[in-house]
Amino acid sequence: MLLLASPAAFSGPSTAKGAADVFQAPGYAWPINRIDPFVVAKWRKSGITPAANCSDAVFLRRVYLGVIGTLPTSSEAREFLLDDDPDKRRKLIDRLLDRPEFADYWAMKWGDVLRVKAEFPIILWPNAAQAYTHWIRQSMRDNKPLDKFARELLTASGSNFRVPPSNFYRAVQSKTSRGIAQAVALTFMGTRADKWPEQRLDGMAEFFSQVGYKSTGEWKEEIVFFNQARATTRPSHGVFPDGTAMDVPADRDPRQAFADWLLAPGNEWFARAMANRAWFWLMGRGIVQEPDDIRPDNPPSNPELLKYLQEQLVADHYDMKRLFRLILNSQTYQLSCIRADDKASAEAQFASYPIRRLEAEVFIDALCQITGSSEDYSTETPEPYTFIPTGTRAIALPDGSISSAFLDMFGRPPRDTGMQSERNNLATADQRLHLLNSNHVRRKLEQSKWLQSVLMDNGLSRAAITEVYLTILSRFPTESEIQIAMRYSESGVVQGREPLVDLAWALLNSAEFAYQH
Repeated sequence: MLLLASPAAFSGPSTAKGAADVFQAPGYAWPINRIDPFVVAKWRKSGITPAANCSDAVFLRRVYLGVIGTLPTSSEAREFLLDDDPDKRRKLIDRLLDRPEFADYWAMKWGDVLRVKAEFPIILWPNAAQAYTHWIRQSMRDNKPLDKFARELLTASGSNFRVPPSNFYRAVQSKTSRGIAQAVALTFMGTRADKWPEQRLDGMAEFFSQVGYKSTGEWKEEIVFFNQARATTRPSHGVFPDGTAMDVPADRDPRQAFADWLLAPGNEWFARAMANRAWFWLMGRGIVQEPDDIRPDNPPSNPELLKYLQEQLVADHYDMKRLFRLILNSQTYQLSCIRADDKASAEAQFASYPIRRLEAEVFIDALCQITGSSEDYSTETPEPYTFIPTGTRAIALPDGSISSAFLDMFGRPPRDTGMQSERNNLATADQRLHLLNSNHVRRKLEQSKWLQSVLMDNGLSRAAITEVYLTILSRFPTESEIQIAMRYSESGVVQGREPLVDLAWALLNSAEFAYQH
């Protein structure tokens, strides 16, 4: 295989100038938007030097992957990189937030949190899982306000097949009031209630003590309902997580009282958790890290920034896209991944963009997009089908039980608990060997109609090399990279494969491709 000089040396200040030119852009002015002063204040207080601004190529790839979980095409990359409009980054953000892939990608993200899975231990059954995913995707497509999204889930009653949000009360580890309370706290408050004192958890669990379940005449259908028969003639006595007690009348569903408390404008729990999770999703690290472990002894790295974001979310009526737009247009989001400061606190204070490996679903979708191929996904439960229709993208799979060997190997979460730590983005030896040596990847490249069409343009020419770089890395190659590829082609060492295939294979095995940076 063609071995190129590493195009992605994420090593910090000592990075070679050529790589720095690829990943960094000269000059920026502080602050850029309302987020940045909060970050800059922390840098100044700690004496931290921030990274340079990221290059247009890095921004292009970063925002495509971060907003729609999809690589730009070579034509999209070329158009953006050659555009001299100084406002092109903002305009690209607006376009991506309106792309249809946005709903698929964020339904996948919420599917992890909400434990959308047909099989053990979250047994929704396939019909319910698909209905649930469709409802989540539609909510993302409509940009449903997050407080309305949460309220519909918290107060849902009805058939798991016909009222999709009711699946929230089935997608739990335990259907006891305590188990439901723990799922609610993790999902909507970003906290792990299983670590709470018993009395505090029991106080919150009281609001979910009257959730009932009953089967119907249709196989695997289940009704979630307010089981008033469990209530006595006296009010139920619940205690909110902030210590406030409330007596809920026997004829009122206590879940509604809890939703009213949680989503009240002055209550920080929900807005703080949603703002922190949004920052985590886009930045790769939460202001409170992990995003589902908010507790007094795990304080935010920048309390002022988190408070501003949650207040802005409330002021914007829980509009998720507006919050995303605010974060994406910040200078903080658009910093280079190449660190300019080795201080231990620099990472927690977002002095450079955090590097992380592509999510499993995004990774395989990118491989398929690049090579013009498809992937086979299946489930052990043959309802409504065992094998998923050809061409289905991994980010659009409607059920956590539908998988493939690649997704399992690359750390797709099992969706058993809804915790962020279920997703494993750490690179392993098996993953490296699969990309380097597997027939799976080799066949995708050697049978790629895209590569065959590029080869028709005079083999491994400068134009062909440029097309491969734009398609795989979303940037133009440097002159040095072009010369390395040309020398390899002319050396005569290729046996039985086109040199363009080796070039593509080498780039797919580079850190620059495998990581979101």
